[in-house]
Amino acid sequence: MGPAAAVTDRVMNSRVWRSVFRHGWPETARTRSLAVMSNVFLHLHPTSVRRSSLRMSYTFCLGGLTLFFFVELIVTGVLLMFYYVPSTSQAYWDMKNLETSVNLGMLLRNLHRWGAHAMVIAVFLHMARVFYTRAYKPPREFNWVIGVVLLVLTLLLSFTGYLLPWDQLAYWGITVGTNIGGAAPAVGQYVRFLLLGGYEVGQNALIRFYTLHIAALPLAAGVLMAVHFWRIRKDGFSGPL
Repeated sequence: MGPAAAVTDRVMNSRVWRSVFRHGWPETARTRSLAVMSNVFLHLHPTSVRRSSLRMSYTFCLGGLTLFFFVELIVTGVLLMFYYVPSTSQAYWDMKNLETSVNLGMLLRNLHRWGAHAMVIAVFLHMARVFYTRAYKPPREFNWVIGVVLLVLTLLLSFTGYLLPWDQLAYWGITVGTNIGGAAPAVGQYVRFLLLGGYEVGQNALIRFYTLHIAALPLAAGVLMAVHFWRIRKDGFSGPL
């Protein structure tokens, strides 16, 4: 075996590689079938589930609750888009009209707002449950990393949605938040400029936060959720300690 082949064999048999990929290169009938069954878009259904892992007292349905709040936010967010224009001269009045002139508009906005808070809490509690029950251990370490990334995306979704009402609370909240990012060593000023699209909170910042909030971050979260659910099915449900 040559040096290159030896390195390749060592990498593919390493713990990191095997935590991501469960089989070798699809060059035989068996590995090709495994590639299909390991694809998130082709094979989502679990083959078996531990009875103990389905107990309410073990999971508290926190993962399912997080997904429920995410879907609820997508639905209410799409409905809110019909009444909202991301403009510094119109955004605030759109929110006021939604509350006073649109049928059930206040209910729609509050469903979105409190659903966002509930999703943050559910994700945090879900991560705590996984950590304290040691469900992040092999072979689930890769899925734990995906979960951490989803936690960060959830916080970013909450942060980017904060500016959209364009009231005093939103304006100064984003000002403080971006100033905190601007205090980072070396790259702080670039991070703040990238977030705001300039040197102050204005139209450029509103457009950037709106685009991130309705498109980029939900798309990234949706893709990672699909991978997260797929890995749960492939790695198996963890059981009580």
